[in-house]
Amino acid sequence: MLLDPRAPRFAAAVTTVVLAVALITGSTLLLLIQAVIFAGTAANPRLGPYGLLYRAVVAPRVAPPTELEPAAPVRFAQVVGLVFVTVAAIGHLAGVPALSLAATGAALAAAFLNAAFDLCLGCLGYLALRRLAGRPIAARVPARLP
Repeated sequence: MLLDPRAPRFAAAVTTVVLAVALITGSTLLLLIQAVIFAGTAANPRLGPYGLLYRAVVAPRVAPPTELEPAAPVRFAQVVGLVFVTVAAIGHLAGVPALSLAATGAALAAAFLNAAFDLCLGCLGYLALRRLAGRPIAARVPARLP
């Protein structure tokens, strides 16, 4: 599966806002909602809520992508995000605010880097693991014209 690389970046921007609000308000509910979103997007990036929002609202208003990216690194990044927000929620529920703040802050920083600078830390981790395993993967490929 190939993705428009702007869709995960859009999702990262929305995630940045959600995690910033969760960090400021201390909302466990927002963390749990974001965890569910990460899990759904990890299963299928095209069907995650933010991906659907991108395809319905943003994609029709912008030019078609000139290149596409594989979905596997995005899926891996979503699993990493899921782990961080789950740890944050557990920290909050267990009464360990330092754990919750650290995990939420780390997830927020990663989402912000992706949204603002197109730097997906989870994707880079995926590519590094693939290289270590001797299985490199192309980061982006030219888009097919319809």
